Amino acid sequence: MHSARPFRAAPGSRGVFPAAPAVLALALNAIALAAIPAAFAADAPADQKPLPVALVNALNTLAGGPHAGFRANHAKGILVTGTFTPAKTAPSFSSAPHFAKTVPVLVRFSDTTGVPNIPDASPDASPHGMAIRFKLPDGGSTDIVSISTNGFPVGTPQDFLALLTAISKSGPGVPKPTPVEQFLGTHPAALKFVSTPKPPPQSFGSLAFYGVNAFKFTNAKGVSHFARYQVLPVAGEHALAAAETTKADPNYLIDELPKRIAAGPVKFRLVAQVSKEGDVTNDATAVWPPDREIVELGVISLTATEKEQAKEQKALLYNPLSLTPGIEASADPILAARPPAYAVSFAQRAGQ
Repeated sequence: MHSARPFRAAPGSRGVFPAAPAVLALALNAIALAAIPAAFAADAPADQKPLPVALVNALNTLAGGPHAGFRANHAKGILVTGTFTPAKTAPSFSSAPHFAKTVPVLVRFSDTTGVPNIPDASPDASPHGMAIRFKLPDGGSTDIVSISTNGFPVGTPQDFLALLTAISKSGPGVPKPTPVEQFLGTHPAALKFVSTPKPPPQSFGSLAFYGVNAFKFTNAKGVSHFARYQVLPVAGEHALAAAETTKADPNYLIDELPKRIAAGPVKFRLVAQVSKEGDVTNDATAVWPPDREIVELGVISLTATEKEQAKEQKALLYNPLSLTPGIEASADPILAARPPAYAVSFAQRAGQ
């Protein structure tokens, strides 16, 4: 059985949090709670909270929150700006407008957990997050939400809640096998997720990010493919050595990125990993083989750091289902669960 190390209590928390799930940190507003899908609300007995509320409550419990003004997950982050320039191959893959013309982007890098002061090198801070907003020519926007691990620990929001609940009941002194050990013993994808090494990166700019949910991309001729996003650092992937990790400043990632951007643009390749016939497109735990076709979509070039960090991050809404023509959601239940849970988290940090 996997050791309990990834489930240590994060600094400032009352509970334990895995070095694993990066999830549910976006939002609409309090009104959106009325639009919680009936399927999610129906999952809970009348005397229990709807699933999106229960998910956020579980995240808050693990982080010792809620922490006023912060997300229930990925609370600690930094906001930067730049541009996205599409590759020549992008328009033939999807008719999405940002695949045809250079557009501004607003990007937030973050640490996992709802602990606002978590040390950046902590195992509990990984997987890290990268959320990207493309500002479209018509004044609208479309978003990508990604994490620094390829794949997700569970395939349904119900199992994610079960995992969070098991972690919260597996503190020191709990008889073995603990609830989280029992969960991992019956969920091999979750066991693999938490067992996979996640060394702290040298920089947010030297870390790869992955969209764990599939989307359907359609070009102007009506040709469609299911694919997942990958966001790959042009500078290459570089992790801290073990000796560097123990000496790392608690805010080294947050402090380093503005300096790196000031020295020159920080660039990422946005690519799409295309599914083959038979590949599962509705399960975030089903990682596709690395030999699948990769389509170049373009380059993200980050050139400035937002000045009003706290204000802008608190008000910012990333939504992976804020889509544009040429891109459609898959039937992945984790993807469908994100906006309702993000609505709860947003209302919480907005004080509603």
